[in-house]
Amino acid sequence: MAATGKGVEATVAASLDLNRSESPYADAYSAPLHRRLKSRHIQMIAIGGIIGPGLFVGSGNALHLAGPGGILISFSLVGIIVFLVMQSLGEVATLIPVSGSFTEYASRFVDDSLSFALGWTYWYLWMTVLANEYNAISLVIRYWTPVVPQWGWILIFWFVFIAISMAGILAYGEIEFWLSLIKVLAIIIFFIVAIFISAGVIGPQKIGFQYWHNPGAFADSINGVANTFVIAGTLYAGTEMVGITAGEAGNPRRAVPRAIRQVFWRILIFYVGTVFFIGILIPWNDKDLLSKGSKTATSPFTIALSHAGITAGASLINAVIVIAVISAGNSSLYVSSRTMLYMARNGKAPRILSKVNKAGVPWVSLLFSNAFACISFLSVSDSAGTVYEALITLSGVATFIVWGTIGIIHIRFRNGLAAQGQSTDLLPFKALWYPWGTYLALAANIFLILFQGYTAFLNPFSATDFVINYILLPVFVILLVGYKVWKKTKWVKVAEMDIWTGRREEDIWRRAGEDEAAKGVRSKGLLKRIKNVVIG
Repeated sequence: MAATGKGVEATVAASLDLNRSESPYADAYSAPLHRRLKSRHIQMIAIGGIIGPGLFVGSGNALHLAGPGGILISFSLVGIIVFLVMQSLGEVATLIPVSGSFTEYASRFVDDSLSFALGWTYWYLWMTVLANEYNAISLVIRYWTPVVPQWGWILIFWFVFIAISMAGILAYGEIEFWLSLIKVLAIIIFFIVAIFISAGVIGPQKIGFQYWHNPGAFADSINGVANTFVIAGTLYAGTEMVGITAGEAGNPRRAVPRAIRQVFWRILIFYVGTVFFIGILIPWNDKDLLSKGSKTATSPFTIALSHAGITAGASLINAVIVIAVISAGNSSLYVSSRTMLYMARNGKAPRILSKVNKAGVPWVSLLFSNAFACISFLSVSDSAGTVYEALITLSGVATFIVWGTIGIIHIRFRNGLAAQGQSTDLLPFKALWYPWGTYLALAANIFLILFQGYTAFLNPFSATDFVINYILLPVFVILLVGYKVWKKTKWVKVAEMDIWTGRREEDIWRRAGEDEAAKGVRSKGLLKRIKNVVIG
């Protein structure tokens, strides 16, 4: 390692948080999480994190509302926004990999009150996702055996999810790796089968693009597209999970940028590709899309296979949905517990939630989050089912709030670097198209927050839809303003912004050493880059 000088040494020693997860002296309330996620874990979590049961089931509802052309537009536009948001998050998370992620960045770069509002909003978002997974898996399992009541399956998987989460971060990474791999293979196989079905190789007839002409490419013109923005946002939720996993990654400087760079291809292949193929194989007015039966029956994957005469399709898709639900449930508990851990350790939630066991698991936050997800039991009752649906739907706009806030955080982060004389050349990963990409993503998210519920204003005006679509906005503002007044928080000045705590010291040494490295060492670095591209 080349000498880096006393200035860099002093900066590193004074600025970095050198806590180690293996420290025997840290108590349960302050012990750090373990950094044991490997690069392959983060890559597959990043891919599988957005392939949830919603893609296998919810995409059918989107097709019915917007038509094949409409969902291509809405999913592609939201996909572009997600790509830009992930560029912003990746730049900060690679340099400062902490489990609090953007919730912590909001406190350090903007205002502590924004962190409070963002943290609780993000936690609620994942709680509704988790509750929905419990409801989904209880219905899907009953497709095979109706002997056990729905509430019984919810209770069984409540303990299953807790057991998996309590096993530790390495176990979570391994389980997610294999579950995500199965989901990816299932999607790819469906694409291949869909091509054969469309060409007439499988099934009674050649389909081609006939459903784009009859009943048409759009189900309800621009209104259908608007109605599916929230669905697209909800299904894309989870891409930002990479920022959370960075805090428990063994080598975030290598793993996080790789995962971020794959976002474009993940979106293009798994989401845009899926809605393209189901739009070809199924007309948007297909009666099965409106079925009130099991989730498996309304899955566009099942419908497409059934129309082609593949009678075993329902059971195959059912198995994939079960895997997707287990994966999504694990991820929901992981993200929600890490978010709550940060909140508790920074005075934004009860201190008891900050306890971590010897395996580096925030077990109290896990139990608290899983207990809240018991709202899924409301879905069993007909009278309480309406309340449950409202609670789930309320979280739709939360995704856009979180993504918009990430854009604000990134802009403030860059302002802090400039004010403190830090060159962006030392960043391990730089966001593509900054600043225009970041500002575009921020503006787009603000637009979607306001636009996603505009159909409530159409004749006749729907007060219920208006409340469901927009109630989270005043709640977010109340949380932000209320905490600001209560704690008397102040807007962070760029010159005083903490852009150092949480960096991995080995990254600082490496970047500082590069400036003084010999040309031969630089050429060796270039050869290494070529090797990584060719071999991996």
